[in-house]
Amino acid sequence: MTNDSSLIEKYFPQLTDKQKQQFAQLGELYRHWNEQINVISRQDIDNIYEKHILHSLGIAKVVNFKDFSEILDVGTGGGFPGIPLAILFPYCQFHLIDSIGKKIKVVQEVSAALGLENVKAEQIRAEQVDGEYDFIVSRAVTRITPFYGWVKGKVNINCYNKLKNGILYLKGGDLDEELKELGKKSKTYELFNYFNEEFFETKKVVHIPMV
Repeated sequence: MTNDSSLIEKYFPQLTDKQKQQFAQLGELYRHWNEQINVISRQDIDNIYEKHILHSLGIAKVVNFKDFSEILDVGTGGGFPGIPLAILFPYCQFHLIDSIGKKIKVVQEVSAALGLENVKAEQIRAEQVDGEYDFIVSRAVTRITPFYGWVKGKVNINCYNKLKNGILYLKGGDLDEELKELGKKSKTYELFNYFNEEFFETKKVVHIPMV
């Protein structure tokens, strides 16, 4: 199994040299910080390029964010999906939030080491965030209905991207019940259509327009 940045280059061949270097650094940076502040399981740190970095970039297969788009990453943990997306879209602004301070410290340290000037990391709950964003991204922090409630009212009504502004939620498994419970229009993208690895067989991106 490939567990280095060549996996990212395989699916995103247009990367600049700077982006290739940043993705190459990510694995080592997370190994270093994970030893001090545990944000990723031991098993997953060995497969970080597949299970965290490429998984985060599943969102980029669904929408190619236009420059100056503003994205809020709720419950970012150690910086997923926000940091890989911020590398891929250097002209977009990313606000990464988590209620746990030590996780935000990892995000800040990794962002600084990579020289990411388009990332703001903050220890705050989603409900307390002021401002409006084009998209709100997250990796399965809770069921979709409560999540929708947290971020309602935080989406900019002016759409510049091909997808309508709203939520892009990375989640696995059978989501029919959750989406029925939500009762809103949504579209599900299966990540196995974009990535060959077995890990992605049950992984999805759910787009919920909010404008």
